[in-house]
Parts: sequence; C-alpha cells; structure tokens
Amino acid sequence: MDTEEARRPDSGPPGDGRNGETATGNRAGSARMLHTGLSVVVFMCMATALTHVVMVFLHVAPANPISKRYSPQVNAWVYPLFEQNWRLFAPDPDSANRRILARTSHTASDGSVRVSDWFDLAAVDSSAVEHNAFPSHTTQNLLRRAWTIYVELHGGDDEARSERAVMMQEYLRNIAAARVADHNGGTFEFIQLRVMTLPIAAPGTEAANRPPVPVENRLLPWWKVAPHGN
Repeated sequence: MDTEEARRPDSGPPGDGRNGETATGNRAGSARMLHTGLSVVVFMCMATALTHVVMVFLHVAPANPISKRYSPQVNAWVYPLFEQNWRLFAPDPDSANRRILARTSHTASDGSVRVSDWFDLAAVDSSAVEHNAFPSHTTQNLLRRAWTIYVELHGGDDEARSERAVMMQEYLRNIAAARVADHNGGTFEFIQLRVMTLPIAAPGTEAANRPPVPVENRLLPWWKVAPHGN
C-alpha cells in the first residue's frame, strides 16, 4: 500500500499541484491587466481625438451660441499650435521679406554682462528650405507665422493687451530661444529680437539688382527666458 500511495499523482509534497494553478492564475491576471490597460489607452486616444475635432470645428465654424459660450476653452485648445484659417482658398502671400535676428545676454558670476552677436533665425529656415523637395512646416512657417500673429496682436508698441497677446509673446520668445540654443553655444538668460522688413523688388527692374533697403527695422525689448546652456 505504501508503494501504491507513493505512485499516486496527489501523493507528492504538499502544494505541488497548487503551484501550477497559482502560476496559471498569475498569467491570467497579468493578461487581464494588460487588456484593461490597452482598453484605457485606446479610450483616451479616441476621447482626445474626438475632443480635438470638436474644438477645431467650433473654431472654424461660423459664430454660434455654443462657440460663443465656450470661446475661452476653444481658444485655449486651438492657439497657438492648432490655428486654422481659410487662406488655402484665399491666399495672402507676403509682399515683403523679413529677417528675424536674435541676440542673447548672459550675466556672469562676477556681475559682468556678455551680449552675443546677432544671429539670423530666418536665414537658418531659408537654408533648410532651399533645395529641399519636402521642407517641413516648421522650417517654412513656424517662425514667420509667430511673428505675423505677434504684430497683429501687439501693433507697434510691443504692449500685450490680452491673454492671447501674452501667449503669443511667450510663443515667439520660446521659439527664438530654442533656435538660438540649438545653433549657438553658450549660456544666456535674456533674448532680444530685431526684425528687418525688406521689400520684394519687381522682376526685371533695376531695384532687383540693388541690395534692398529695409522699410522697417524694429527692435524688440529684452525678454527674460529660462536659462539655456551650461
């Protein structure tokens, strides 16, 4: 009898069978958790996509009670990254070229202030677009549109009179600081922009053979930025 009992499947050390059941249960629990996590991610992505479509629709749709009531929320969602307009169907091409330059300032530990030379941000974008069959939207329009909207909201005195004007000022400032940090070394805590508006000469005219004279040379105030560099 002792030999027969030893050969029985359930006569081994206690818990042998339960270990297999526990491992199977753990795998099933992990699979359920993974499935639940994926479901949550998919739901969040769909909810975000639906929210984005609704917000953009309310932004481009004619004024209505819903868009007027939720205008602050719609503007906060759309500006400045998802701005929409109808210029694809009614284009408004630029009638002038703009050189957007930036310089930075750094205060050393001994109190001395070092101001950098002017750095041409627009020239960097132009060189990235030239001879590029598929230039990105970032190099073509990001800086240009940021400046255009800044002028629309600030006029000629650089005074922000609305929350959107403040936001666009920060947007332009951050773009310039990021561009300078990517292309130039050094540390800086302040940045200043200078914008030179150059006329576009008509083809075949004598003016086309002469260096253009700026019709506007605008110097913006110094802006404080998050410290860049080492």
